[in-house]
Amino acid sequence: MIEIPNFKTLEITHIVCDYNGTIAKDGIVLPAIKPLFAQLCKRYTLHVITADTFGSVHAQLEGYNTQIKVLSSDDHTKEKADYITQLGSEGCGAMGNGNNDSEMLKTAAIGIAVLGDEGCSKDALINADMICQNSADALALFLETKRLIATLRR
Repeated sequence: MIEIPNFKTLEITHIVCDYNGTIAKDGIVLPAIKPLFAQLCKRYTLHVITADTFGSVHAQLEGYNTQIKVLSSDDHTKEKADYITQLGSEGCGAMGNGNNDSEMLKTAAIGIAVLGDEGCSKDALINADMICQNSADALALFLETKRLIATLRR
């Protein structure tokens, strides 16, 4: 449990990450992500949600205890938000950078917009609770939760 004064109490059990533009670039997982995933999977259930544009997500995350959701609908924005709802939004942290991540970030108990190499859409920024410079910093917040408290308390 993470008690954030005058904001909310978080009981995060799931971390849901967008793939390309967030934890991967051009279908390849960023070098700093795999060591973080190895630590995070000891505390949380990790999920990666993606259209799998490059067809690489399963190979890239092989050996990591990660649930992979490949999107199949015509409305990825809704499908991502619905995934958070199905998991139980109050127990989800989510991170992403695109327009199609905006509702997922809004629906999750804590939504983190990532301003990485691909940039970040304004809708993702508006719907997030906070913004990080990169996905490694965003994931580290779930390991060092006092950082969440420092940023989000009121």
